[in-house]
Amino acid sequence: MAQSIDVELMAKHGYTIEQLMELAGLSVAASIASEYPKGKVVLCIGPGNNGGDGLVAARHLSHFGYQPRLYYPVQPAKDLYRRLLLQCQAHGIAMVADLATEVKACDVVVDAIFGFSFKGAVRAPFDEALATLRAVDKPIVSVDVPSGWDVELGNTLGVGLSPDMLVSLTVPKLCAKLFAGRFHYLGGRFAPPDMAKELAIPQYPDSSQCVRLL
Repeated sequence: MAQSIDVELMAKHGYTIEQLMELAGLSVAASIASEYPKGKVVLCIGPGNNGGDGLVAARHLSHFGYQPRLYYPVQPAKDLYRRLLLQCQAHGIAMVADLATEVKACDVVVDAIFGFSFKGAVRAPFDEALATLRAVDKPIVSVDVPSGWDVELGNTLGVGLSPDMLVSLTVPKLCAKLFAGRFHYLGGRFAPPDMAKELAIPQYPDSSQCVRLL
């Protein structure tokens, strides 16, 4: 379902993956700005599209007056991700290696590690990263699907995160029904009217890039 929506947006409606990431990341940053005061944000970035959304969110958070830093242990060679990282570096966003130390000093953590395609066991180095994040008492914002969760069944392996905020993209995934945090936002405002009607996407207020569902 989730993958077919992205395919339709690109193949039928002419979007590019870069556009989808830009709008998704902007909506994540806007959701964070709606609920959390300006401060230090550590963004945990995975090697796929979810991580790309996180890189975009970091750049926008910098524009919004936050102090983002990147934990990005597995950096793919694909040009798209290299350019997104270069943009973050141009904004002075630092890379960090010691996640445990960084999260203790931050105000908010962004979980952009795994997306809706996650399956199977969590491999290194992200197994340790998830263990670190489960142990800290800081609000976690998960992008689309909490890392470690099955997109439909939720935290079946028992290693997933329990975020304070979930920012669903385009439409909430089935696992969002199991979300027990304080804030559930919807972002990724790119569905054409007919598609939005078919998917029963809520109305976004005015020019907002996100809408609160919970």
